[in-house]
Amino acid sequence: MEPGDEVLDGAELDRLSDAELDGELPRISVYARVSPEHKIRIVSAWQRRGAIVAMTGDGVNDAPALKRADIGIAMGITGTEVSKDAAAMILSDDNFATIVKAVENGRGVYANIKNTVHFLLSGNMAGIICVLFASIAGLAAPFAPVHLLFINLLTDSLPAISIGMEPVAEDVLDHKPRDPKGSILDRSLLIRIGVEGVLIAIPTMTAFFIGLAEAGAPLGMTMAFATLSLARLFHGFNCRGDASIARLGVSSNPYTLFAFVGGAALLAAVLFIPFLHPLIQLADVTIGQVGLIVALAFAPTLVVQVYRMARDLIRR
Repeated sequence: MEPGDEVLDGAELDRLSDAELDGELPRISVYARVSPEHKIRIVSAWQRRGAIVAMTGDGVNDAPALKRADIGIAMGITGTEVSKDAAAMILSDDNFATIVKAVENGRGVYANIKNTVHFLLSGNMAGIICVLFASIAGLAAPFAPVHLLFINLLTDSLPAISIGMEPVAEDVLDHKPRDPKGSILDRSLLIRIGVEGVLIAIPTMTAFFIGLAEAGAPLGMTMAFATLSLARLFHGFNCRGDASIARLGVSSNPYTLFAFVGGAALLAAVLFIPFLHPLIQLADVTIGQVGLIVALAFAPTLVVQVYRMARDLIRR
């Protein structure tokens, strides 16, 4: 109860129409002597206002409202079997603080899944753009099938796993609930996937043209493959969250560092160990070409991070 809040009992609730209840709803903090029908009315009224409603209960008379709510939460210790059957979640320790922790963890898991999808689709979009551009322009293929297989099975899997282990953001509970009917691939994410795919594809094709001009298709394919692989490893840091690395902290998720080092080591092995070249269909590269590959691969991540830091400064 806060100053200005109201208390409503069941008899008073009966005298209110649905429209009147909708108007009074935000000011009512306590309901007393309510029946199962009243609880359903209260839940439905909040849902009409667009709220995501959680209902807790332990008795038989709570079951209808537990079923109607967006998420019904039954007490695991004191709750009846009827309430547990009607609920979507059972609170095993009957501690309401656990609900808050569950929401926090659930939002963290959802965010990590979304970030992982973001990483995989934006990286694959870059590869698709490169192949499509080369086909339309009548150029040699920028990648051999074994190159794409290497990227997807080895260098992509490590960052994707590490992104899924990102700690829950400190402000995760400050955000409004997401639309339960909304898609994980919303408009904003699809735009980011497209833009970042183009950002990675541009330096990849730049590397391909440089190699093509210097020593023909084998070197062009090698440089394109190495640039795309390394760019996607760098891109893993972008996909940890929507904030810049300066705000997220480089060491807050050490698994992303391990993933980058592991992926870079695998890439270095196939580039610098001669007997692996026929297996992966690669040409020899010079130190200067490697430096160019690193610079080109890092460019998309630099652009994304500079944009995010500038956006954060503007918001302040």
